[in-house]
Amino acid sequence: MIHLNTAGQGRMPDSVRTVLTECVRVEDRYGPHELEERVGDLVHGEVHQRLERLLHTPDGHTELFTGGAAAFDALVSGLALGKRDRVWTTPYESAAHLATLRSVRDRTRCRLEVVPLRPDGDLDLDWMSAHIDDTVALVSVSHVPANRGLVNPVEEIGRLLAPHRCLYAVDAAYSLGQLPVDVAGIGCHLLTGDGWRFLRGPRAVGFAYVAPSLRDALSRADAGDEAPRAAAAVSPLPTTAAVAAFASVLSHRAEQPAPAYEDLIPALRSAVAGVAGIELLAPGRRPSAMLAFHHPELSAALIRRGLAERGVAVRKTVADETPLLAGPGSAHTALCASLHGGTTQQDIDAFAAALAAVVAEIRPRRTFPRPDAARVALVGS
Repeated sequence: MIHLNTAGQGRMPDSVRTVLTECVRVEDRYGPHELEERVGDLVHGEVHQRLERLLHTPDGHTELFTGGAAAFDALVSGLALGKRDRVWTTPYESAAHLATLRSVRDRTRCRLEVVPLRPDGDLDLDWMSAHIDDTVALVSVSHVPANRGLVNPVEEIGRLLAPHRCLYAVDAAYSLGQLPVDVAGIGCHLLTGDGWRFLRGPRAVGFAYVAPSLRDALSRADAGDEAPRAAAAVSPLPTTAAVAAFASVLSHRAEQPAPAYEDLIPALRSAVAGVAGIELLAPGRRPSAMLAFHHPELSAALIRRGLAERGVAVRKTVADETPLLAGPGSAHTALCASLHGGTTQQDIDAFAAALAAVVAEIRPRRTFPRPDAARVALVGS
């Protein structure tokens, strides 16, 4: 199987899978308390040290959740904003994060504004520079969006926002593991992510880096009872087995740094673009190891199924994953191919050949001629 779905679920290294399997075996045989005794130091202390080294953060500023979206919801929902505050999001915001921001807007009556895009699909930093002031309380940016393969300039945005009072949140769910992520270099106050994508860990483990200034803001909100952190109080924690496996994958990542995709990214784009009828959904000037594409006349589900039958795994995406990006003429469904450290040029060539064969095999949807106006009027009468 040629695995090009790292963005959906990275393939765990054998050593990580062994840790997860052993933890599940111990818990099943002896119970959760025995497992906790065996790996307690790892899941309560060492995992945070490894994560902080990966993110280049000071000690004591990370928390674990069941996913990055859960972390974002638990922490951002606790902010005490007011009617005069403005919150910036972008067209690339994920549906889960956008739901949290809309909930905060409805509760606090703050204003939710969308940073526009340049014609090439990049965020309009000139607009941000012209409109930033101290009424902007929170800015939320996705480092690599869920169903588009561009890399947003989070470091440059951090420098632009630094002189102002706003909190800066970065979604690193699809970037950590394929790109270097340096919290200090980004200058963010909140960074969230998932452990099972390009990090190649187990599902249902996510994390958050929380800057001291954000902790202070949440503490003031709690003390003033302005916005109780109810979401954080009930946010479920990842299982002990999952955290132990996550700690293992962080150790594996320290030994084997994030792979370099510079040569394979253009090869992937060229191979997919060369298939007749396929259109790339690739905005922005800086591509990542994810490439979205679609065929305007063929079902994404059928293409994905045909690729799977030929031994190629890709991910199907839907427009609802990034609701603000969807609009007239946009693709409702698409496919996303994402690289991993073991991907080779031969894999890409085989994928392109399989994609061409699937497209040639599937019959396009039948189209019907538009009825002329006279016949429509006659039927209507």
